[in-house]
Amino acid sequence: QVQLVESGGGSVQAGGSLRLSCAASGYHYRMGWFRQGPGKELGGVVCIAIRLGSTVLADSVRGRFTISHDNAKNTLYLQMNSLKAEDSAVYYCAARGTYAGSCSVLTTFPYWGQGTQVTVAS
Repeated sequence: QVQLVESGGGSVQAGGSLRLSCAASGYHYRMGWFRQGPGKELGGVVCIAIRLGSTVLADSVRGRFTISHDNAKNTLYLQMNSLKAEDSAVYYCAARGTYAGSCSVLTTFPYWGQGTQVTVAS
């Protein structure tokens, strides 16, 4: 049974940083971070091809967020810098067993974590 467990969320002032972690079980080809802000739809933030290292980032976080994966720990990270109030959301880790397909299509990710809240105070 695949499990994805996020941690690292919390409250921070605008301009601050947070690092989210997602401890995974099982082997995955592509993993990503998604978020849902208040009154907004769930959307993609950043996606990584495990073992290949290639990433896809949303324009809104480019230059501020970095995704990485520790193969030995099978853990996905999201380093978030220069946080803005609009980054406030519940952040979810997701995984799938193929490289193919767009990172923005949520239905291509069958495995999801429970989410972790990030609140950025302006």
